[in-house]
Amino acid sequence: MRVNRNSRARSRTAVGLTALALAAGATTAAGPAVAQPGRAAAAAADCSAAYRIEQKLSTGTTWRMCWHYESEAGLVLENISYQPPGEAQPIKVLSTAKLAQIDVPYDDGSVEYSDLTGAGFGQGLVDMAPAECPGGTIKTVKVPDAWDPQHADVKGLCTTTRSRGHAYRMQADTGNKVFQKQGKDLLVYTVNKVGWYEYITEWRFQDDGTLNMNVGATGSLSPGDYDAGDGRGWPLGKNAKDYATSHSHNVFWRLNFGLDGSSKTKVEQYDSVVSPPAQGAEAPSNKTTRTKITKELAGDAKNMRWWRIVSNSGKNKDNHARSYELVPGPTTKYLGRNFTKHDVYFTEYNKCEQFASDNLRNCGAGHGKSVDKWVDGQTLTHPVVWVNVGFHHIARDEDQQPMPVHWQGFSIAPRDVTAMNPLTPPELADQNGHVEQGR
Repeated sequence: MRVNRNSRARSRTAVGLTALALAAGATTAAGPAVAQPGRAAAAAADCSAAYRIEQKLSTGTTWRMCWHYESEAGLVLENISYQPPGEAQPIKVLSTAKLAQIDVPYDDGSVEYSDLTGAGFGQGLVDMAPAECPGGTIKTVKVPDAWDPQHADVKGLCTTTRSRGHAYRMQADTGNKVFQKQGKDLLVYTVNKVGWYEYITEWRFQDDGTLNMNVGATGSLSPGDYDAGDGRGWPLGKNAKDYATSHSHNVFWRLNFGLDGSSKTKVEQYDSVVSPPAQGAEAPSNKTTRTKITKELAGDAKNMRWWRIVSNSGKNKDNHARSYELVPGPTTKYLGRNFTKHDVYFTEYNKCEQFASDNLRNCGAGHGKSVDKWVDGQTLTHPVVWVNVGFHHIARDEDQQPMPVHWQGFSIAPRDVTAMNPLTPPELADQNGHVEQGR
């Protein structure tokens, strides 16, 4: 919740953290080497064991990746690859993936925070107890340019697995046989404290190739923020004396795809239009059109619209181009800033462009500081995807105390990465394409 800079410092002191001056720059912890474009090797080979995550799930899928930690953005995942059963080699998906900003404007206009670049998100990494990482491993992270050098090493990165329920279920055509499988996920997450808030940054890797990116906000309502007497807050506590100030969380992610080991990917947009039933037809018709996105784009989610990132080099066993589809999560779009007015941005890769707003890098005179300024007509040959998911937080009685986690995020789902469901049972492996009834 909203706190002024002094109360942010007090909140850190209250939980035993030292409030120190904001470190400049964006130094990263020592970590893996950057994979070269076009290279299609297993991700785990590109970093030392300390910075490697490799997990074979019980359903047979293996995820591999490297990680490092940045002083502002926090956890960065690199060289992410996916190897489902039946694939001889890992399939590279992403070169890098990380948070790119958490913008927090307050409804009364009194303040707006850039939690990554201006409020110490990366520096707020906290230790996790074993109970917070059930069945998993907690890795020690060395926070670069730590505000408190005596406590730079934090047991703050959890990797674990978790069941998610049915991966599929299908009744056989004949007999009573049921094909079903329970899905398994790899989870990678950190907890970062910013003022009274604690952010859980979760990356969930499913055994069917889907990646889920989520941020959960929890912690406490700021005791200094029961001051919304202007009608923009919500009464908490006895009667209507204390009003918590409402605010927004605009979370951005930055995804640098590397499908099949190449940065040269394509972007496509799909839109469907439903028309009334034609004469003699039983139902309305639906026509889907594809638009190739060849220039930088600030995109808006609409009904029956979606995007996919397409490999330029890799194809599945059916000779179809591999791709990943963006699957937006629930969002409340914040219209107060130009950079929050769109749901997704596709920009041409520029190493200097790292944060969706309040970009800390010096990109040269006249270069904009937010992602909306970077959409200026360049041809897309190496697209970077920026996803914005908003949440308008109007506090409620149940938010105290502590505040339940509220999640916001999105997914990327494989589209033609494999020729069939990667978890297909052997008995159904021949049912690819048109299958006659009774086979």
